[in-house]
Amino acid sequence: MADPIRVLLVDDHQVVRRGLRTFLEVQEDIEVVGEAADGAEGVARAEELTPDIVLMDVKMPGMDGVEALRRLRELANPARVLIVTSFTEQRTVVPALRAGAAGYVYKDVDPDALAAAIRSVHAGHVLLQSEVAAALLSQEETNSPQGRGGSLTDREREVLGLIADGRSNREIARALVLSEKTVKTHVSNILMKLDLADRTQAALWAVRHGVAS
Repeated sequence: MADPIRVLLVDDHQVVRRGLRTFLEVQEDIEVVGEAADGAEGVARAEELTPDIVLMDVKMPGMDGVEALRRLRELANPARVLIVTSFTEQRTVVPALRAGAAGYVYKDVDPDALAAAIRSVHAGHVLLQSEVAAALLSQEETNSPQGRGGSLTDREREVLGLIADGRSNREIARALVLSEKTVKTHVSNILMKLDLADRTQAALWAVRHGVAS
């Protein structure tokens, strides 16, 4: 049996952390390794415990979830962050995703769906509830109707779609019968053309613009 998915809970409400822990601890493939009550503590615990997944609220006293996400990226922490929050406004959703969140779900999500979301994000996918995807799609394009994606080649769009599926460079190379070096070049070109910082942002762009499968 594979090692369990190691999860860190970051939320300023103890009752929320307790509820999440109670549910997640009955999942055979998920292990809660720690808790934190705000963003700063969450960053420190993520560095200490090296979890696979961080479940993080957005609005917290002191360092909020968005700033904690930025800090984790600065530290190159490998944990993937799934935002779990009650805040649905676009002005809250978009900054969190831009800061590097791998997924965004609401606190009223069905428990089984939350467990599935954790597994999906751990597998490398980008996870957005339908309402969140709608918030992203409602943003106006800043360039032409085709957007910046119009500058991508057909091969780059193929690579981008596989990035959104959570594939590594090696897996993409195998799927498209390319060398890993060639795939790495395509990924660099995609990030440059779309003015994106990393693969997570590329995957979110692909979901938003219908490139993902």
